[in-house]
This record gives sequence, C-alpha cells and structure tokens, in this order.
Amino acid sequence: MSYSEGVRMLRRLGLFLSRHARAVLVLAGMLTLVAGAAGFGAFGELKAGGFDDPNAPSATATRQLEAKFGGTVDLALLARPRHGTVDTPAAKTAGRAITDQVAHAKGVKGLTSYWRNPIPALRSRDGRAALILVRLAGDQQQVSVRADQLIAEYAHGSRADRELTVLAGGPAGTNHDVTGQVAEDLKAAEVIAVPITAILLILVFRGLISALIPLTIGVVAILGTLAELAVIARLTDVSVFSINLTTALGLGLAIDYGLLMVSRFRELALQQTELRDAVALTVATAGRTILFSAATVAAALTTLLLFPLYFLRSFAYAGIGVIAIAATTAVLLTPALLTVAGSRIARSKATRRGTRREDEGSPLWGRIGEAAVRRPLRCALPAVALLLVAATPLLRAGFGTPNEHVLPKSSDSRQVATALRQEFPSGTGNTVEVVVEGTAPVARYARDLAALPAVAVVQASSGTFTAGAPNATAPADPHLAVPGFQHLIVRTSLDPSSGRAQQLVERIRALRPPGGSTALVGGATAQLVDTKAAIAARLPLAVAVIAVTTFVLLFLFTGSVVQPLRALALNALGLGAILGAMVWIFQEGHFSSLLGFTAMPMDTAMTLLMFCIVFGLSMDYEVFVISRIKELRDQGLAARQAVPQGLARSGGIVSAAAALLAVSLLAFTTSSVSFMQMFGLGSGLAVLLDATLIRGALTPACLALLGDHGWYLPGWLRKVHQRIGLAETARPEQAPCATGTAPEAGER
Repeated sequence: MSYSEGVRMLRRLGLFLSRHARAVLVLAGMLTLVAGAAGFGAFGELKAGGFDDPNAPSATATRQLEAKFGGTVDLALLARPRHGTVDTPAAKTAGRAITDQVAHAKGVKGLTSYWRNPIPALRSRDGRAALILVRLAGDQQQVSVRADQLIAEYAHGSRADRELTVLAGGPAGTNHDVTGQVAEDLKAAEVIAVPITAILLILVFRGLISALIPLTIGVVAILGTLAELAVIARLTDVSVFSINLTTALGLGLAIDYGLLMVSRFRELALQQTELRDAVALTVATAGRTILFSAATVAAALTTLLLFPLYFLRSFAYAGIGVIAIAATTAVLLTPALLTVAGSRIARSKATRRGTRREDEGSPLWGRIGEAAVRRPLRCALPAVALLLVAATPLLRAGFGTPNEHVLPKSSDSRQVATALRQEFPSGTGNTVEVVVEGTAPVARYARDLAALPAVAVVQASSGTFTAGAPNATAPADPHLAVPGFQHLIVRTSLDPSSGRAQQLVERIRALRPPGGSTALVGGATAQLVDTKAAIAARLPLAVAVIAVTTFVLLFLFTGSVVQPLRALALNALGLGAILGAMVWIFQEGHFSSLLGFTAMPMDTAMTLLMFCIVFGLSMDYEVFVISRIKELRDQGLAARQAVPQGLARSGGIVSAAAALLAVSLLAFTTSSVSFMQMFGLGSGLAVLLDATLIRGALTPACLALLGDHGWYLPGWLRKVHQRIGLAETARPEQAPCATGTAPEAGER
C-alpha cells in the first residue's frame, strides 16, 4: 500500500464512521456486552503457577515422582499445641484427629504425620511443633483448589482442635498466600488509583465527556481481552496473573490513545469548517499513529511467546489482545463518539477563553525543546551520565523465582518455612528429589550424594546416609523403590533460592549415577536452576527480535535508518537505569524498611515482563513525539524549528498520559508482595522517566546533534519507504481537504 493510499483509506474510514456514528455505537455496545458475558468465564479457567519450564529435567523428574511414587509434598501443615509439647496425651489425641480428618478429605492421596509416623524429622527440636505433610491429587490447578479448601478448613484453628493451632505452608501454601495477598493488594491499589485517575482524567481531558472516551476504550479493551483469555484458556494453560496486565495495560493504552485522538481532534476542529472533516482527518493522522504505536508495543510483548514458561506466555496472550482491541477501539469507536459529542469536545474551556490555541501546543514543552536544541551537549551529557550511573547495579544483579520470601513475615507460609529452617532437624525444610531409572543398586550413589557439601542426610530404599556413610540408627524406606525406579531424597538446610543451593544441584547433576542408569534431579532449587537456564537460553533471541522488529517499524514510520538506532539507544539507556535502580532497591535492600519487603534476588520472570512492557510503552511515547516532529519537518521546517514545535504539540500529551498511567502502576507499591512492588515501582518510574528525561531532554538534544544526518536513508531503501511508509500525516501537497469541496488526500 502506498503512502497516499493509506491516508485516503483511513480518511474514508473516518468519514464512514462519522456518517454512521449511532449505528457504530449500538454495534459496539452489543459486542461489548457479549465480550463481557464471555469474559467472566475466564476467571474459572485461569491457573496459578506457570513459573517452571515444562520440558526441563526438573519437570520430568516431578512427573516421574507423580507417576511412580505418588508425588512430593504439596502442603505442609505446622501444628503447635497450646500447652506443653506435641507428645502430651492431649496433643496426641488432637493431632491424630486432625490427621484422620485431613487424610479423608477430598483430593488427598497421601499423608505423612508425626502422630502416625513419629520420626524425628517431623518434630521440632524443642517438641513444640510437629508436621503433617500432605500430597494432593490432580494437576497444578486442581492441587491449588484443593489446597485452598484444606487451608480454609483446617488452618487458623477453623477446624483444628482446641489443643492445636495450625499454619499452612509448603508449595501449595505459599501459592495460596501469594495469590490471596495479590488479590487483596490489587483491590487496595484500585481504591487508591481509581479516584485519583478519575480526577486527573477530567482535568487532563478538560471535561467529563472527553474523559469518558478513554474510559470507554479501556472498558471495551479489558472486556474483549477477558473474552479472548477465556477462549485461549480452554486450549492451553493461562496464568491468572494475566488479568492484572489486562486491566493495567488496557487502561493505560486507552488513556494514551484517547488523549491522542481527542487532542488531535481539537486541533483539527479549529482548522475545519465541518465536524466530519475533523473526525476523518483525526482518523487519518492520529489513527495512523495509534496503529503503528500498537504494532511496536505488541512486537515487544510478542517475544514473550518465545519462552516456555506459561506465566510469561500468558502475558503475551493478554498483552497482544488488549493492545489490538484498544487500538481497534480507538480507531473505530472514537470517531463515532467524537461525532456524537464533537461539538462539546471540539473546543476546550481554555480555548474558548482565548488563553491558547489547541494547535499551538504546550508553551512549556516548546521552551524545553528550544533549550535542548540550543545547547544539545549541555542537555544530553548530564542526562546520559545520570542514567549510566543508575544502571551500574545491574552488574551485580542476581535472579531467582518467587518463594515465601516475597510475602510479609507475618504470612502463614513464610512462618512455616522459617520454622522448618530454624526449629526442625537439619534438612527438614529443603529437599532435592533425585529419580534414578534403572535396576542397578543405588547405595554407593546415595553415599556419594551424602558426601557432598551442605547435604544433611540422604534417604534411599537401601538406607539412610549421613556424611558419606550409612546411618545405622535410621531405617530404610522400602517405599522409595518401585520396579525400575529409585527415589532418593537429599535433605539440606540451605535456602532453596540461595546460590549455594543452586551449586548443590549442579554438583548432584554432575555425579555419575549407577551403571546403566539415568538420574533426574527435581525439587524447588532444581526448578529454579532450570527456569533461569530456559530464560537465559532464549533471552538473546528475544532481545534480537525486539530490536529488529522495532528497527523495521521505526524505519517505515520515519523514513530513516538513523532514527530507529537513536530510539533503541535511548530506550536501552532508560531501561538500564530503571532495572539498575530495581536491583539497588529490591536485591540490595535499600528502602526495605519503608516498603516492607525482604531483599532477595530479582524475580526472573517479572523482570523480563517489566522489560518488555516498559520497552513497548517507551516506543509508544517515541512514536507520539517523533511523528509530530517529522510532520513539521516534512512541511519544510528546519530542525531548530521542527523539534521544539513538535515537542510542544506532543510533549503535553506524552507527559499527561504518562502521569495518568504512573498513578495506576505506582499504586502497586502498596502491595505486600515484593515482586508486585517491584513491577509497580519499576514500571511507574520508567514511564515517568521516559516521558520527561528521555523525551524532554535526550530526544530533542540528539535530534539537534544529528541534524539532517538523523534522517539519512540510502537510495535503495527510499522506494521501499515511499511504497509502504507509515508516516502520520500526508505531505503538504497531498493534504486532504474539506468533504465534497476538493479531491481526497494525495489526489490533484
């Protein structure tokens, strides 16, 4: 499609939507109701978890343990007597009663209790606590549901005997606490963000009716994406956390696109005598920018499909869906809304009072652009130095996966994990599961495992081993062997997410299993090692895909091979600074007392998600700014005039949109879950940083330094760009005129 053909097509679309505005609104309302009805089904289909690579050795080990040995512990119930020790007659009676109740509960396929099997590992050293370890039937979602039921029924003394208090921990207990805490925190964040955002919307859009446009786009995008997720969830695994991205990104993009459409409509309404002409030109100009901007954001999130973790893939499903629906709604529905309410939106109160014309833009941003153009080096060098300094903590970054440490110290699952490490015999709280397939004896292999540093004890069917030798006082467990398979339990006191625990997994994998056998290593630490490896293996490809697709799209939009490189360089600076700041805060523990989190390695999946979202939104703002600058340059203005004027006309839109989105994102810092705090704080600060320092200082300074060289395009690429270029508006000689009085855009 040629340049002028694209302009004509979008203008014709705008005229069509304006002429049939009421029919468009009715149809959109009906489709939204259908999407809303279908979308509510998503909540029952979405799943918790998804942080592991299903094709990793640890995942294969988990499946073999499930099939051959009944699985591993899902839920750990920590019971404390109110008086005395766990061995008093009253505690024994209560413990046996709870054990029997849990054993006969729906979905429980296996149970080990101190009051059935009084082995030392299930009793705290001081005798003030004992464990009931529960294995649950079903897939990950079914285990989660059944664990929730057991926790609700038996923990917190709800059905526990008066003699005992019960806390729930283990993998299912941690998942229960994280999911529940995130849901509560999101509600609290909405209570803070929604009223502030509503007030800011009215102020930024200068009226209630104008403010309803982004809300309408947001509602349609969110409900439509929920319907999409409901369909995808019936075909594959989708994480429940994708709903969080749907709501946050849906509202954020709705504000961006709505503000751009309304602002451009008001500007064009001052130049056109007919309302429909202004609407049509808004679609042909701002609509074109929105479609391209959506493509850049979607391209960034599409790379999440490269990773095997369905937690990350789910954000791609949600992100691509909400971007596509928000952009489509903005281009198709907003023209109808502008037609119906256009006379009240066209001119703001400020314009009617004569304070400024809409097409003059923001005087403040114009002055900022002029200062950057006059002294580009003085403006750019301090900003670059600041961003580089902020990025330096990235050199010390470490990465992990969520565990109980993301929760407050008061949460039940974290209390259980702390008790297992501090009160119970060494190795009770952390196990590495080894599955050996073969018929060779495993006693020698078990001794080798027990001799490894930091291994407390190794349990096998042939006996129990400590410090590389058999432990005669501990009996063998025949249940750890089935025909063709052996299960070895390696117990350690190391924190499962620590570097030493990960090194232990590598050492175990390096040991040669018995002759003719194969060994697979599972457990929480092995899953962490495999998850990091899966992400690291695909990360270079993901970064390359983002860079290439962004370069191509920006080349098509700007008609330059230099501007895409400049935009990628500035985005890399901004992202590096934000990620470095997050390492400094959340890994190294600065402000931990203020925010109430425990310092720990960066969450691998959430960091990658934040990278993709922030990169996409940064390109969103890049497109908004560069489109106006290029438009003025195409009209014949020199760089010294085009840059400040373009920034004046776009800077206010970008800063207002960023401020509105930042309110929603920064509200997540009130969460009690540290990875949600990191995502909210990092994304919110990144949006503000990009809309101010990057777009306000570095972009105009770099454009001034590059001058005409910044728009360089080799001759062999010029024909390609002329054929399929994606600039926002028509060239002066192709400008569309009023309906029915002159030829269409691009026609003589």
